Amino acid sequence: MSTYTSTLGGERHRFDSLARLLAAASPERSGDRLAGLAASSARERVAARWALAEVPLAAFLTEPVVPYETDDVTRLILDTHDPVAFAPVAGMTVGELREWLLSEAADAEALAAVSPGLTPEMVAAVSKLMGNADLVAVARKVRVVTAFRSTIGLPGRLATRLQPNHPTDDPAGVAAALLDGLLLGSGDAVIGINPATDSPRAVRDLLELLDGVITRYAIPTQSCVLCHVTTSVDLMERGAPVDLVFQSIAGTQAANASFGVTLGLLDEAYEAARGLDRGTVGKNVMYFETGQGSALSAGAHHGVDQQTVEARAYAVARRYDPLLVNTVVGFIGPEYLYDGRQILRAALEDHFCGKLLGLPMGLDICYTNHADADDDDVATMLTMLGVAGASFVICTPGGDDIMLNYQSASYHDALYLREVLGLRPAPEFEAWLGSIGLLDERGAIREVTAHPLTDIGRELAA
Repeated sequence: MSTYTSTLGGERHRFDSLARLLAAASPERSGDRLAGLAASSARERVAARWALAEVPLAAFLTEPVVPYETDDVTRLILDTHDPVAFAPVAGMTVGELREWLLSEAADAEALAAVSPGLTPEMVAAVSKLMGNADLVAVARKVRVVTAFRSTIGLPGRLATRLQPNHPTDDPAGVAAALLDGLLLGSGDAVIGINPATDSPRAVRDLLELLDGVITRYAIPTQSCVLCHVTTSVDLMERGAPVDLVFQSIAGTQAANASFGVTLGLLDEAYEAARGLDRGTVGKNVMYFETGQGSALSAGAHHGVDQQTVEARAYAVARRYDPLLVNTVVGFIGPEYLYDGRQILRAALEDHFCGKLLGLPMGLDICYTNHADADDDDVATMLTMLGVAGASFVICTPGGDDIMLNYQSASYHDALYLREVLGLRPAPEFEAWLGSIGLLDERGAIREVTAHPLTDIGRELAA
């Protein structure tokens, strides 16, 4: 195991492993402080960044931060590493990679070509040397396009997940939130429900509800009930209308085990969903959620800082060529990301790292009610991530999820972002909105007092 040192202001700083160096170089966050991994002072943090800038990228291939022998995520990262794609940057240090990423030479084509050669630890490391504006500038250059019934990630587009959650999965309550979102132009990434229960019967009822609405109104989108992957596999075997397979994932084998999931189980679900062939314009069938702090909360972080562990989850995601990946960035709480500033930084890091690793990254721009954050923080994050080119954002009625009891972006927030940045929905969904009269002559959502879509609410309420 290597030792890393730097001298700052006449004081010599020593870091006895690459994992320790990465942790000390991380921007301040409460989770790393809770784990005893944070730099002891601002001086030590700067010293760690000086040392990290000099680390060769090749070092990450020979000094894994979680042991190869005991962790299948590490084995996945190293065994699937593409040395040909890595070749253009193989001789660089972390600091030199930063300079290249910010240069004009690193355009969309160059970034796409090098992506399979980058490991999560490499992109996490370079993110620690970058300011917020740097993270935005580089992520904006990356384009990752995926498709199922709608196409996600095209230039000039911003998709949304319509999240019509209800505390008891009541069909009328779900329908009200669903109608609200559709009338405000939301839902082109996915109509996704967090079920109140993971029982196969309840999940199937919700799947059939959503499938009925999508089919009846010919909506070019996909549905997902965010149940455990084993429930999805069971329901697919029973003929349920499963579009996307969902699973929360993390960056270590032990953390994934805490979710009750293995790579083998994800392999099985992926093949089953592909076999259904329910897509119309593409075959990306997986949907993953992640979040900084999940490995730490499970006691499965192996002494690695939470942002680096989060980036490792993206190696799991890219194995399955997903339609959607999002970090629920402030959902775990202030024990891991204390306030709006820390949540914003984490959001920009996660988006940057995911995009560099070739993922269609979106975000749940959210905070729990006991965090030091408010709706202005959501607006700031939403705007910066729109500029950074996020593939999609999650939207809830009024920005308030009454089932999960946290604050997020609203359908109106997505309209704001599309308006100020000149962004449009996914092309298939935009055409559908126009065909049913919900777009005005400028292509903006039309205010309506009555519409055939309102039959959804009436029928399900009855």
